[in-house]
Amino acid sequence: MGKICGYYAMPHPPIILPEIGRGEEAAIQDTTDAFFKVSEEIAEMKPDTIILITPHGPVFQDAIAVMNDSEIQGSMIHFRAPQVKFYAKIDTGLANQVLKQSNRAGIPAVSITKSSAVRYGTSYELDHGAMVPMYFINKKYSDYELVHITYGLLPKKQLYDFGICIKNAVEKSNRNVVFIASGDLSHRLLKGGPYEYSPYGEKFDNEIRTLLEQGDVSGIFNLNPKMIEEAGECALRSYYILLGALDGHEFNGQTLSYQGTFGVGYLVMKINIKNKQQNPYVRLARESLAHYLKNGSYMSIPDYVTQEMREQQRAVFVTLRKYGKLRGCIGTVVPVTNCVAEEIIRNAVEAGTRDPRFPPVTIEELNELDFSVDVLTEPEPAEYHELDPKKYGIIVRSGLRSGLLLPDLEGVDTAKEQLSIALGKAGISPRSPYSIERFQVIRFQEDK
Repeated sequence: MGKICGYYAMPHPPIILPEIGRGEEAAIQDTTDAFFKVSEEIAEMKPDTIILITPHGPVFQDAIAVMNDSEIQGSMIHFRAPQVKFYAKIDTGLANQVLKQSNRAGIPAVSITKSSAVRYGTSYELDHGAMVPMYFINKKYSDYELVHITYGLLPKKQLYDFGICIKNAVEKSNRNVVFIASGDLSHRLLKGGPYEYSPYGEKFDNEIRTLLEQGDVSGIFNLNPKMIEEAGECALRSYYILLGALDGHEFNGQTLSYQGTFGVGYLVMKINIKNKQQNPYVRLARESLAHYLKNGSYMSIPDYVTQEMREQQRAVFVTLRKYGKLRGCIGTVVPVTNCVAEEIIRNAVEAGTRDPRFPPVTIEELNELDFSVDVLTEPEPAEYHELDPKKYGIIVRSGLRSGLLLPDLEGVDTAKEQLSIALGKAGISPRSPYSIERFQVIRFQEDK
C-alpha cells in the first residue's frame, strides 16, 4: 500500500534562483535556507513520486488539470534565464489513478497530454510554480517521478474532496510519495510593492499561517471572503487540496520560514502528522524508546498499561518504519522478561538502538517513525504443508541454530519463500535436518 510520507507548503518566487535574482535573492536567505531544509528531508525520504499542486499550469474555470504524458519539460525562459531547464518523468500510473478516483467522486479533472493540450488551447510544460521547488529539490534528490496538478477555480469543498481522491489514489498504489502545495501568500504586503497594497494582506498571511500551525481546517474554510479577495494570493486553493490529502489526520504546521521582503508572502511549512496512540502496546513502544533516548535508561511500566500486559508472558517483536521503509526490528523467540509490557519496553529500545542493520535512532527521528508491536502466540510443531505465510510466522531450528520469520510480510507470498528466508537467517542449509514451528501474531499498529 502506498503512503504519503511528507507534506509541505512551498512558495515559488523565481527571484530566489541565483540565475534570476542575480544577488537580490540574498534578501530572502531565510526562504532559501528553508527550501534546502525541505530538499534535504525529501532526499532522506527517497520518495518514488512527488505530487505537486501548482497555481500556474493550465488553470480551468471548471476542472482540475493533471499532466499525463510520459514526461514533461520546462525552463525559466519567461524570467530571462532560458539556461535553467527542468525535466521530469510523469508517474502516469498514479496520475491515472488520481483521475479515476476524482471521476468516481464526481470532481471534474482532465488529463493533459501534449496532444490534448492543443485541443484545450493550453501548453504542456512545467510552470514556475513547479520549477522553483524542483530547483532546490533536484540539487539534493532527483530520482523521482512527478504528478503535476494545476488546481481549477472550483468550490473549496470540491478541491478538498479532490485532495481525498489523491490520498485514496496513493493508498491504492505501491508508491511512497511527497506532497507539495505550491503557492505564494498575499501579493499586497507593501506600499510601493509589485502589486497594489492592501491592509488585508498582512492579516491574511498571519491568519492562514496560524491556522495551519494549529491544524485548524475549519478555521481555514471559514476565513473572511473579503480578506481572501483583498489579499491577492495564489496559495489557498493549493492548500485546500493539501488539507483534503490530510483528511483523517490530526496535524500541525511547522513554519520553516516566512518572509514578505518583496511585498509577497513566502511561507515554507512542513506538516507534521500527530501520532494517534490509541492502544497501549504501540504507545508503550514509542514512549519506551523516547525515554531511553532522552534519559539513557529503561522506563518503568506506566499506569496506562493493561492488566493483561502486566501478567501475560509472551515473545514480542517491535518494528520501526520510517517513510514506509524498515528502520529497525528486534524481537524475542521466547519471552525473556516477566511480562509483555517489559518485553515491549526492552525490545523497543533494542529495535531503535541495537539493530545491526541500521544506525541508532536519534531523538529527532521519533516523529518520523511508525511503530508496530507483534505479540507472538505459543509456537507449535508444524509440517511444510501446514504453513501459510500470510497467517503463520515460522521458527526453524537445527541444533543451536534457529531463525524466525514473522507472518504477512510484504514480498513473502509462498511457504517456499518463507521457509527459504527463515533458513537463510538461521544459517541452516536446506539439506540439513531441521524442525519447523509455526505461530500467529497479534499485531498492533499506530493509526494512520
